[in-house]
Amino acid sequence: MAHIALYRSWRPQAFGDMVGQAHITRTLQNSLKEGRLTHAYLFCGPRGTGKTSAAKILAKAVNCERGPAEEPCNECSACRRITEGALVDVQEIDAASNRGVEEIRDIRDKVKYAPTEVRHKVYIIDEVHMLTTEAFNALLKTLEEPPAHVMFILATTEPHKLPATIISRCQRYDFRRVPLEEQVGRLAHVCREEGIETEKEALQYIARLSEGGMRDALSLMDQMISFSGREITYDSVVSMTGGIAHDQFRQLAVMVKDANVGQALALVGGLLEEGKSADRCIESLLHYFRDMLMIKLMPEGQAVTERIIDVQSFAELGRAYANERIFGIIDTLNRYQVEMKYSAQPQTLLEVAVMKICTSSSSAEQGAAASAAAAAPAASAPEVEMLKNRVAQLEQQLQRIIQTGAAPAAGAAASRGQDAPSRTTSAPAVRRSTVKLDPYLAGKDSSDFKQVLMKWSQVLAQVKEQKISVHAWLVNGEPVSFHQDNVLLCFKSPLHRETTEKPANKQLIEQVMTGVFGHTVAFVTVMQKEWQEAEAAPQQPAEEMRLEAEEPAGYKEEHVNQALNMFGEDLVKIKD
Repeated sequence: MAHIALYRSWRPQAFGDMVGQAHITRTLQNSLKEGRLTHAYLFCGPRGTGKTSAAKILAKAVNCERGPAEEPCNECSACRRITEGALVDVQEIDAASNRGVEEIRDIRDKVKYAPTEVRHKVYIIDEVHMLTTEAFNALLKTLEEPPAHVMFILATTEPHKLPATIISRCQRYDFRRVPLEEQVGRLAHVCREEGIETEKEALQYIARLSEGGMRDALSLMDQMISFSGREITYDSVVSMTGGIAHDQFRQLAVMVKDANVGQALALVGGLLEEGKSADRCIESLLHYFRDMLMIKLMPEGQAVTERIIDVQSFAELGRAYANERIFGIIDTLNRYQVEMKYSAQPQTLLEVAVMKICTSSSSAEQGAAASAAAAAPAASAPEVEMLKNRVAQLEQQLQRIIQTGAAPAAGAAASRGQDAPSRTTSAPAVRRSTVKLDPYLAGKDSSDFKQVLMKWSQVLAQVKEQKISVHAWLVNGEPVSFHQDNVLLCFKSPLHRETTEKPANKQLIEQVMTGVFGHTVAFVTVMQKEWQEAEAAPQQPAEEMRLEAEEPAGYKEEHVNQALNMFGEDLVKIKD
């Protein structure tokens, strides 16, 4: 038998030939046996699962010369002519190309006439969801008052697009995806009948690629026969379909586990050189880690037996991964897969995704190590003694600070009542700026700062072009002054400030600023509250400035910071 159009040769001709739809075939056979037929059926489900084939088998069963019977004989004139599509009383209509109201009105006019050769007129309307609204309205009239000799069989992959009035007048049958094992068994039977030698792994791979569609599996098998002749191997299927072999995925997963970025990128580069597409690679890698997680969480589940071929290999490698790490890898791959659809450089995104999952694995291990260290036994006795001595020193230094002029501040804090400590413990600590604001207060009205304000919109626009996420954080910072090639940014939210100051984000922003202003420019940050307090503070008297100058450099600032760290900002008030 020629292998061209293999699906046509092996298309089901009886309910017993249907694969994976036993629940439907049993119901239809019982209806035929008891004579409980209806005037309209709705067959819906994924592509290639046998909807149109079941419709033709039902048309033959009701019109068979030896029936109506549970199975058509496929030998009488009516059965053969229906199979060939030559019987005028059984018509198959493609709604995708005959979707207008005129075609449906033509059917409505013809259904009133009795069949000429068989018992029932049967109209099989494929892809019925493609009909127009007017066509559905015309069809609805026929379905409401059908002649006794007419049967409609509607087939669709998208039943949600059908009007509820149409669905309510049909018996609905939902076709399911064919299980992998049943597909493999059917493909093996076809190969035996065709005299083709195959490896079981090759058939499993073909069935997996078809995603539950028997028609797609047979079409792919037909293509494989044309490609490799009478012997089909797993390697030949992988090569022809542009997929990635299972052992290559395992190698990549081991490299990810070991955080071996160099070898992982080399393997990915080799796959791309072989002609594999970046989007197919990241999709397959996503499925691989999905299968690994499935093995760990549901080792005996139905999804494992249907989808995963080499269970033992997944189980061995999966034991080296924590569940949280696999969840993180899947999230990362999914995010980059979405971005890849809109990127002009999918190969680069694939490489970045591989580097990300390698390094994130290392970070996870470091975090686990840190957690283990935190759960370790308490420090030894000498370390505790050293900490006690340090606390005593800080208490003595604080006492000296209070004696030299901070006592009124402490009294003011006490006068506020006992609720101050509770506010300190409940409110999150906000990091104070280490930038001396006096020079920036003097430069807030300078001509240099006015130039910064004029060009700041250009800075934001160029940052947005390079990385929109950095722009989202930077846009919340307001330039308030300029001093010695440093722009002072004022933030309301500590989160926006800290994210903007991250090394990678800071480097990108300063590169853009340097390009816009024509010379090296950096930025420093301050919270809005601090800047407003600095603006509202009175000028320092000359006598206090003289006394401050006589004080040893760094002495006062050091002890003030220590007091802030010990008691918090709400309990310590600093006055010159």
